[in-house]
Amino acid sequence: MPPAPTASPSAPARTGGGTAAPALTERLDAARPYVLSAFRVVIGLLFTCHGAASLFGVLGGAAGTHGGTIPAGTWPGWYAAAIQLVAGVLVLLGAGTRSAALIASGSMAYAYFDVHQSMALWPIQNGGEASAMFCWGFLLLVFTGPGALSLDRLFSRRG
Repeated sequence: MPPAPTASPSAPARTGGGTAAPALTERLDAARPYVLSAFRVVIGLLFTCHGAASLFGVLGGAAGTHGGTIPAGTWPGWYAAAIQLVAGVLVLLGAGTRSAALIASGSMAYAYFDVHQSMALWPIQNGGEASAMFCWGFLLLVFTGPGALSLDRLFSRRG
């Protein structure tokens, strides 16, 4: 992935002028791949926790089961939990990030439109906030990649 473009000395500052703005912009641009890695790790960990809770009953168990699990093979809940666990771990580690994020994003779009939107239009009303945010967060990772600190990067440098 090519380095992020930086502001040229003759270009006007994007944040309203002054001499500190270009330096701040350059620092923020330099930190972008590392912040992206942190974002990937956090969203992958949270997604993994959802899958583990639903499949194994840990961390409070599956939503709506009073600490229980989703019965194996139940459509679509068990399959969604399996996707959450596997894709979450892959995204967390930064291994096959774009593919795993695409599958995770699609599963959350399905969850939102099939499960939540039938209850109400807005995510705040239908309980679909997490599905919507996961969907868009994973879609962002599809287009931005894993960031600087990932197994994808490590393996691509060795190859």
